[in-house]
Amino acid sequence: MRTINFANRNFKETIRDPLSIIFSILLPLFLLFIFQQFKIPNEVYKLENFTPGIVIFSFSFITLFTAALVAKDRTTSFLIRLGTSPMKSMEYILGYTLSVLPLIVIQNMLFFTVAIILGLNFSINVILTMLVSIPISILFIMIGILIGSVTTEKGSSGLSSVIVQLVAFTSGMYFSAAMVGNFFQIICDILPFQSCVNITKGILNGNYQNMLNSSITVIIYIIIVSIITIIVFKKKMTSDNK
Repeated sequence: MRTINFANRNFKETIRDPLSIIFSILLPLFLLFIFQQFKIPNEVYKLENFTPGIVIFSFSFITLFTAALVAKDRTTSFLIRLGTSPMKSMEYILGYTLSVLPLIVIQNMLFFTVAIILGLNFSINVILTMLVSIPISILFIMIGILIGSVTTEKGSSGLSSVIVQLVAFTSGMYFSAAMVGNFFQIICDILPFQSCVNITKGILNGNYQNMLNSSITVIIYIIIVSIITIIVFKKKMTSDNK
């Protein structure tokens, strides 16, 4: 119950800022719509390929807003005051995570609804893609909590913006990494964002043959980033309360 109450408070704080809605929902929707109007003769921009990229791109804004919320709570000593409560670090992290999941569900529903209106064929794969994207979003939430744990409110925005740019340029949503060169391809293979897009794209298109490596990459990143986030958040809670 404590975690749910904390999550409710965090959700209200998130939607209170209109910029969070504009950037996390309206901007990706605008990109999805406008690129379909250009009729670009490239496989990347076909709805069945571009929509999954838009979904993952929108998660980078979840990172930004989660980081800002955590950093703000630390800056205003909100977490210090909560430190006197019996809540544990895992409950805090779970509260932050649960608070943005409704926004992620709304994002997915809107993105795929617009994509279907624009011409994407509806199938069970659409629903499967939305469901699978939810655990993938955990990676972006954890990155946000981690950034918010080690930065100030202003600093969190700058560092989170780097994540937004990395997702945009290394996920393959705008262009294939192979077009840029081998070195850039290696960077894209090392980072998890291209793998995130590959998973959602593969499920939406019913192509599961090459998803194993991408799935392993994303799972490893989720585990490692989650462990680091829990350790860092717990240490910062302890140090901030001194």
